[in-house]
Amino acid sequence: MNLKAKIEAIIYAAEDPVGIDQIAAILKEELGEQELSAAKERVRSAVEELIADSASDQRGIEVRKIGGGYRMSTKPEHHDAVRAFAKSLKPPIRLSLPALETLAVIAYKQPITGPEIAEIRGVDTSGVLATLMDRKLITTSGRKAVVGRPILYKTTKEFLLRFGLSDLNEMPSVEEFEKLAGESLRQQGLFAEVAIADATGVPDVEPEPQTPGNSQTEAAAEPESENSQNGVSAELNESANELQGLKPDTLL
Repeated sequence: MNLKAKIEAIIYAAEDPVGIDQIAAILKEELGEQELSAAKERVRSAVEELIADSASDQRGIEVRKIGGGYRMSTKPEHHDAVRAFAKSLKPPIRLSLPALETLAVIAYKQPITGPEIAEIRGVDTSGVLATLMDRKLITTSGRKAVVGRPILYKTTKEFLLRFGLSDLNEMPSVEEFEKLAGESLRQQGLFAEVAIADATGVPDVEPEPQTPGNSQTEAAAEPESENSQNGVSAELNESANELQGLKPDTLL
């Protein structure tokens, strides 16, 4: 890979404008043993070539100098197309903690009935199931051949898309998911048992005794808080996306 290509990749990946000095420091091995001023000049020359290349009418992205550094951005003449595309994107999923717990149980135990989910979670789940159905994250899968013939539930293709999975074989093992989900919760100071732990019968976090002034315990005592729910939802969704490529030892 040549120097210009590496610099292009760095500018593309950077969230903030990246300067000549920073690029030169990152690519010091590529630049070899030469004086710092000469190394910076090579970087500056490569960046100028990138700017010239992106100026073509055939390119929708340009390299711009902003705030003393360089970054990539869409060209102003294409902003209408980009804006229309952004509006077409699906909004991020926001699920409450009970909904996430129920979804986790279904994902690892599917196909599973409503009464079986309620038995695992210890609470009625009819309202949560309706929410997950509305979000198209779960669907029905026939009826179980037992007394009452309860409806079976399973995850959908939308579930795979939202969690970055190509198929159910890419789901992590229960233990792996439980560990990562527990770490995410602990980082926020939320000590609660998620459904992954319920599904295995092993709590991932031992609850702390409630004492006055214990902010972490107070956070755990109010799982229905909108901010807490959204935070947990974001963390668990992020954990699930980070687990791509991992395969479970045994799918339940």
